Amino acid sequence: MSTRRVVVVSAGLSVPSSTKLLADQLGTAVARAVEARGAEVEVRHIELRPLAHALADHLLTGFATGDLAEVLGAVRSADALVVVTPVFSASYSGLFKIFFDVLERGAIDGTPVIVAATAGTPRHSLVLDHALRPLFSHLRASIVPTGVFAASEDFGDSLLEKRIDQAAAELAALITIGSGDQPVVAARRSVEDELAAPTPFERLLREAGGDSVR
Repeated sequence: MSTRRVVVVSAGLSVPSSTKLLADQLGTAVARAVEARGAEVEVRHIELRPLAHALADHLLTGFATGDLAEVLGAVRSADALVVVTPVFSASYSGLFKIFFDVLERGAIDGTPVIVAATAGTPRHSLVLDHALRPLFSHLRASIVPTGVFAASEDFGDSLLEKRIDQAAAELAALITIGSGDQPVVAARRSVEDELAAPTPFERLLREAGGDSVR
């Protein structure tokens, strides 16, 4: 049985960080959802804050070294990603953008991704659709239908927990099949494949719900 490799990327800058807290909750939910489908999973958490200087150097030199090179390799080889950013000036943080800027073209083609963000107020919730989805569409990733936004007041709320679980279930459906023996081939479809022959909405609902429409 192959192990699904899920990488959680968190761009929180403060300590403690609500962005890191949301990333941890999503990672736990994804692991639980994948295991519930009979598959083994390895969840790795990557914080970008310690890599800030290395990322700036990479922008200037075009080369990744040390920990940054290893982290970029982990993202390239991941079966799925969970990406979480704080909201700065109504968009993702600069550190978050730099990290995905230095990924080479095609590095996450077709990779299933949960997009998530944190902010101090619910007014920034549209960042998921106005900033994160366009970015990962450009990177040719496969974005799950449910994004997760958390304002400061949302932590501990059952509605946030339900949204986290829903996003995790959708991601798990993309990287597993019922028996858990091998990944779903369709998880790596290109953007052109999806445009030419879109996956039926009923099938997406069935897979996200554990093979039953709800």
